[in-house]
Amino acid sequence: MKKIEPMSWKQEMAAFREKTDAFYKGEIKKNEYKGFSGLYGSYAQKGGQASMLRLRMTAGRVTKEKMAFTADAIRRFHIQRIHFTTCETIQLHDLQPEMIYDIMEGALDCGIVTMGGGGDFPRNVMCSPLSGVEAEEYFDVIPYAEAAAEYLMHFIKTEKMPRKLKVCFSNSPKNYPHATYRDLGFAAREDGKFDVYSAGGLGNNPRFGVKVAEAVEPEKILYYIKAMWLTFRAYGNYENRAKARTRYMQDVLGGAENYKKAYLEKLEEVFASGEDLTISVTAPECKKTGDGTEASGSRVLPQKQRGLYTVAWHPIGGQPSAETFCRLSDLLAEIPDAEMRLAPDEGAYIINLTGSEAEKVLNLTSDGARTLFETSVSCIGASICQVGLRDSQALLQVCVDAVREASIPDGALPQIHISGCPSSCGTHQTGALGFRGAAKSIDGKSQPAFVLYVNGRESQGKEAFGHEAGTILQDRIPAFLVELGKTVAASGKSYEEWISEDAEGVDKIAAGYLV
Repeated sequence: MKKIEPMSWKQEMAAFREKTDAFYKGEIKKNEYKGFSGLYGSYAQKGGQASMLRLRMTAGRVTKEKMAFTADAIRRFHIQRIHFTTCETIQLHDLQPEMIYDIMEGALDCGIVTMGGGGDFPRNVMCSPLSGVEAEEYFDVIPYAEAAAEYLMHFIKTEKMPRKLKVCFSNSPKNYPHATYRDLGFAAREDGKFDVYSAGGLGNNPRFGVKVAEAVEPEKILYYIKAMWLTFRAYGNYENRAKARTRYMQDVLGGAENYKKAYLEKLEEVFASGEDLTISVTAPECKKTGDGTEASGSRVLPQKQRGLYTVAWHPIGGQPSAETFCRLSDLLAEIPDAEMRLAPDEGAYIINLTGSEAEKVLNLTSDGARTLFETSVSCIGASICQVGLRDSQALLQVCVDAVREASIPDGALPQIHISGCPSSCGTHQTGALGFRGAAKSIDGKSQPAFVLYVNGRESQGKEAFGHEAGTILQDRIPAFLVELGKTVAASGKSYEEWISEDAEGVDKIAAGYLV
């Protein structure tokens, strides 16, 4: 497989510049521009007066070089809104055209590709963020995620798919990147192989993936990706975008077993074609060792490499301050083998630190989440997103403030997931508590509201979609969460312990807030 060098995408920049200039001059309508610009990883924000740019970070890896480039762009253009996404990318917001052109082209020089970051293309390949350093992992899946990402870039310029394609790799049953319910997911096994799940996804008509293969040799993963591409093109819906995601193929083909049969037929075609898609990769070895210093705290995670640590950093709503991001980049530049990893819950991990280095990172990132609840997930929200219905980021901030003011102890509330619309960019359907943007008519007047989802789970083998408990007016949600937190705290148990003993506990409290 020939690698597509990032620099080769520079020849595409002229077309983007031409269309974007025309859009900002009012010569192209919003929907037409959106259909074009997604290929380049950029969309106009709500109102059409500024744009966002999505920087793909393969497998969630933000190397020191990539972080330094991003920090330099933030400083040069005085960017204030940064978002870590649930697909392990970095979004830069409130950009003007000349800023986009500069960043998009310059990013290629350090291996950051924005192409295919939106639209009907293979998206950023996700990975368990602690792969390679986590003691409990089955094996390091990052080399395979990176090989998959390189291969998928070849499909950007081939026959168009019905919709986007999301691929991910999980290193353990924690299922952090949701391998069992993505378009295509590779879940690591204890024997060093993969189980493969296909045609899953959140949003309207959510579906868990179909297990289409077991005990797949890691060097054969590209055959399964090619089969997915062929299956999607053969059975995906090119006529109705609302039903064009891969999960709808389960219904089109008459259920999971029939879908699996159709997928395996395409897989057989790939193997029979004679095309050599076998890969050979080697997991990088971290040769850094501890220096005898130690670190501890709720955000410090010992690595499987003796004497080394990881520090968890979760900016509220996945939106780090520009100052903290840039200062962290400066610090990591001085630390051997340090690297930032983005997580599917909009957080980040800084890996390969000695104890003393970890303490420095802890101090610098102290403005992030302080409790489990404050690590809650929120999409970018309706103030920015063209299709968003509710401002999920604003709701999260109000809830964090209310919970802090009420002195709810850590552990009494879970991490919640908020999506501003049914698309589930905030993964509300598999959160312990989820909220989805909605509207409710009260006395003939539409009021901002959210639908409450309860008892979702993401761990492999125990996956569950939360059930819809009802609709709560937006301004009542902070009070609901405070009452829930106080109830759990009074029990002397953590939220997880409390809900395991009373599965209907949330529904009982929510009943007083539903409309």
